[in-house]
Amino acid sequence: MERWCNKVAVVSGASAGIGAACCKALASAGMLVVGLARRQERIEKLKDELPLAIQKNLHARRCDVTKEEDVANAFEWVQNELGGCDVLVNNAGIIATALLSDRNNTKQIRDTIDTNLMGTVFCTREAFHSMRTQKQGRGHIIIVNSVAGMQVPNLGPDLPSLNVYPATKFALRAMNEIYRQEFQRLKTQVRITTISPGIVNTDILPSEIQTVVKQFMPMLKSEEVADAILWALETPPNVQVHNITIKPMGEKF
Repeated sequence: MERWCNKVAVVSGASAGIGAACCKALASAGMLVVGLARRQERIEKLKDELPLAIQKNLHARRCDVTKEEDVANAFEWVQNELGGCDVLVNNAGIIATALLSDRNNTKQIRDTIDTNLMGTVFCTREAFHSMRTQKQGRGHIIIVNSVAGMQVPNLGPDLPSLNVYPATKFALRAMNEIYRQEFQRLKTQVRITTISPGIVNTDILPSEIQTVVKQFMPMLKSEEVADAILWALETPPNVQVHNITIKPMGEKF
């Protein structure tokens, strides 16, 4: 991580789970980290829990990634205060559990698409613009995906539906390739990587799924996903890490 020391990383969905673990890992590696979340106070709490020497590396910004103006304002702050974005970790995501075939589930579907897809589009657009103009066409964009973006898990009749969540993850996998092609077409050195973990022990899992999974299934820790992200960042600039899939030992999906 030496070449990223004092460089700027933006992490969305930074208030808990994988996002919080990424903030901690990147700040500890010497990066200047901007955590974006609706619950800014949680990032401030995380900052207070870091060693004193590292606390200065973490900045908290309130941002709802589903709102284009929020995202633009957040990256404008990053540009004005820190000189632009070198690394982006697209982590914000939610799961809806109403049946996709039900009526009266439109809000859950729209919220999931707006967070998982449009939030990634808005953040990636702003980060890439910064990398292309202020960072000499260099940088690294990470998309936190899921094994649900490769195969739709069959949770069985006793657990809730995953609704449109796997569809958004399949879309993120396609977007990863679209971005790779566009970044090459525009003659930049910006890299794009998806991280596709299996089940991770985070708040994103609805309580009814968590209860069952914790009894019968091994789960990854958020810190283990953050480790995979650091590994991707550490690879040489000429290496395009397209996707990393990690699963807990013994996972059944």
